[in-house]
Amino acid sequence: MPRTGQPAIRRVAAVERALAVLDALSDGGGELGTNEIARRTGINASTVSRLLATLVSTGIVEHVPATGRYRLGPRLLQLGNLVLGRLDLRDVARPYLQELVRATGETATLSAPGEHDAITIDFVQSDAVVQSVARLGRPSIGHATATGKALLAFGEAHLPGGRLKAYTPRTITNRRDLEQELERACRDGYAMSVGEREPDLNAVAAPAFDRDGRLAAIVGVQGPESRFGDKAMHFAVAPLLAATAGISSSLGWTAG
Repeated sequence: MPRTGQPAIRRVAAVERALAVLDALSDGGGELGTNEIARRTGINASTVSRLLATLVSTGIVEHVPATGRYRLGPRLLQLGNLVLGRLDLRDVARPYLQELVRATGETATLSAPGEHDAITIDFVQSDAVVQSVARLGRPSIGHATATGKALLAFGEAHLPGGRLKAYTPRTITNRRDLEQELERACRDGYAMSVGEREPDLNAVAAPAFDRDGRLAAIVGVQGPESRFGDKAMHFAVAPLLAATAGISSSLGWTAG
């Protein structure tokens, strides 16, 4: 048979039944007996018993001798870690950045958290004639950008001591005012910047988390103030939060 480069269409029923058993154990949230799994999946109990025996032999399912019931096994965690380890943050995030540009008409950025600043590692440019310019490797100043504020609000970074530099007349240079801004960001789930690093550049940014709940990335939407004003910025919040939720889920994070 010639190779097509595509997965085969025909499916293996036994594998589908095994996956149904795993789904039942996952939905059960703990331990399940053979008969209960049979009821949940619609598979007869003798087949469930054979499937469980096979899955136990691979470590994907565990048998609990004290109760005679079954639960998901450590092999799944190992396999999951292998998948997550292969994920490239940019590959995961790019479809969400593209969707953000379609939804907002503005440039979408992806930044990785650093010790003091977040660094732009990818972006998708707006198609608008007048564009905000994103640059790979550019640091997002902690107190003067939406991405930087998101880093301070949701990550482990801290601003260095000393006076906060004013990049524009709107830059927050009072640390108490900045603390209030970060508290608002934590409460609302996103940060904003209105002409604080560049006079005519506005932005909103929100965090994405990894499977351990740590800050993994910051996604931003930015545009010129003439077009990306207060109304447009608030309109961008919903698709932005949907994007970061999707990225977080792809990285293994689940909301507590």
